[in-house]
Amino acid sequence: QVQLVESGGGLVQPGGSLRLSCAASGFNLDYYAIGWLCQAPGKEREGVSCISSGSIVDYVDSVKGRFTISGDSAKNTVYLQMNSLKPEDTAVYYCNARIVLLSRYYDYWGQGTQVTVSS
Repeated sequence: QVQLVESGGGLVQPGGSLRLSCAASGFNLDYYAIGWLCQAPGKEREGVSCISSGSIVDYVDSVKGRFTISGDSAKNTVYLQMNSLKPEDTAVYYCNARIVLLSRYYDYWGQGTQVTVSS
């Protein structure tokens, strides 16, 4: 079956680190553009980072220099390394995989993983 499963969230102190994982089953992430998005309570989901074509990456300004997106084709997994975490990073983080077929977009979503940054 087709699945996108996120893991790695948790509770960390300010300045700490987490590594989020987005593991695909039933499809190959190498064919997709991958995005990490976050959603805080009462707010809209917003983009954090994305990777396409295996190497082209982008980040929202608030996480540049702190977060790193990467992929491991052998494990069919994309990661978000989160360093120097701040309380304002607290949110549910989602993984999205998008592919374009015949000029149409098709999306898979993970279930989300909670990141809480607190002392």
